Amino acid sequence: MTERFIVVHSAGYKLSAILHEAQTCGPDDTSDTGVLILVGGPQYRVGSHRQFVKLSRALANAGISNLRADFSGMGDSDGELQPFYANNQAIKQAIDTLIEQHPAIKQVVIWGLCDAASAALLYNYQQPDSRVAGLVLLNPWVRQQHSHAQVMLKHYYWQRLSSKAFWQKLLGGGLNPLQSFKDLLQTYRTSKTKQSKDAAAKQQAIKEQTTADNYVQQMLAGWQSFTGKTLVITSGNDHTAQEFLDLCADSTAWQQCLANAHHHHIAAANHTFANALWRAEVEQQTINFVRQIKSGR
Repeated sequence: MTERFIVVHSAGYKLSAILHEAQTCGPDDTSDTGVLILVGGPQYRVGSHRQFVKLSRALANAGISNLRADFSGMGDSDGELQPFYANNQAIKQAIDTLIEQHPAIKQVVIWGLCDAASAALLYNYQQPDSRVAGLVLLNPWVRQQHSHAQVMLKHYYWQRLSSKAFWQKLLGGGLNPLQSFKDLLQTYRTSKTKQSKDAAAKQQAIKEQTTADNYVQQMLAGWQSFTGKTLVITSGNDHTAQEFLDLCADSTAWQQCLANAHHHHIAAANHTFANALWRAEVEQQTINFVRQIKSGR
């Protein structure tokens, strides 16, 4: 494989990117299918614990060319930092650049962690692209005030109350019990906030410009209309993943989308799959998925 620095031109900005080109032939040749690795959260193209570098090299060693780029305002890229739901033009330009630089590529798999997974679904909603044959979504970000509070009540406060260390800290004077109770009460109230069930209101949210208030509905619309294949990878030790899984369990529409995807759950993993075992599992799942798309299975 070869690695080289390239520039993605988007909205007048120069986005820094690394292209990993594979040299392959034989039965596992996937030269017509490339991977675009989207960077989410406060990360640039290297990733937490060099996660994206290692993923790119694993893919290239498996014969899969790929591109990872900094969005505007991150890493070495020009411009202003944009919210994750406003990067559709940058994603399109990155796909254009990947195909221009590697003409053998005819179709692309978008890979994203956290709000980059959300951006991948929103791209399909905002700007459907027939070149995108697959999505790899890791711990998608679907944060809403009420749902986050519910996750905290179910998975954080209960663990705290059943923890020996918590009671030792409380009895030792290391916690302010009044403030802790106020925090718990506020979280409970937020979790009970009623969300609109009106179908017309939800439909209107889908039609509006994407914002922090309606992106979850638009993610769902993008997923429902996607005609390619989807791999969802979730972590068992992660509140972001749990909020996504709770949403899928509580909503028939989300549940159906997840049922139509291939879902791989790594029970012990944290949000960024931080150890070598979890990282290797993510890499192999991604490689297998791209090969399945290539073979048409």
